[in-house]
Amino acid sequence: MNPVASSVALITGGQGALASAIHHELESSGWTVFSPGHSDMDVTQSSQVEQYVSSLPRLDMLIHAAGHTSDQLMLRMSEGEFDEILAVNLKGAFFCSQAALKRMVRQNEGHIVHIGSFSAIRPPHGQANYASAKAGLIGLTQSIAQEYGKRGVRANCVLPGFLDTPMTKSLLEDDSRRQAVLQSHTLGRLNTIQDAARFIAFLHTMRHVSGQTFQLDSRVSAWA
Repeated sequence: MNPVASSVALITGGQGALASAIHHELESSGWTVFSPGHSDMDVTQSSQVEQYVSSLPRLDMLIHAAGHTSDQLMLRMSEGEFDEILAVNLKGAFFCSQAALKRMVRQNEGHIVHIGSFSAIRPPHGQANYASAKAGLIGLTQSIAQEYGKRGVRANCVLPGFLDTPMTKSLLEDDSRRQAVLQSHTLGRLNTIQDAARFIAFLHTMRHVSGQTFQLDSRVSAWA
């Protein structure tokens, strides 16, 4: 089913590279897209989230792309560094999903897409906080799918892959580290922001898919 002009999407973390690409992909397909940045809607503040979501004309798809990292080895990681990452990446997803569900349940339809990370499946050194948050995001996605499928609401988690974005710039600028990253991919190349955005737009058209986690690059992990 193709989205009609009245379809409305909300993308959190709207100033990010992936969020911008998703915005463009959906808008070019006729969606009305809202993509607030941190200054417009702080996802860690439930009152701000509720106010923003309630101001929308309707809500057909929520894409929670807000997130950031603060890497540190476990014994050097402070409580604040742990809490901060969970607040944005997981608690923020909870606030946004909860506000979206209130609209979607009344509409008897809607789709929530959480942007996850391969770190949830295979955590690298120094990302105990980020990996924990993203692993929790998969659980949150599946819980929503279980609880609200009968109300017409879908939820899926997309792991877009290792993308060349400002968040990974410092890592990819180092040639030896870039080569190590590429070698972890069976195809020897990274996914692109544009392909990740196209997948998310396509996923929405798959009306019978919910509660799933999709990894979009060629890194391979063992089955759980």
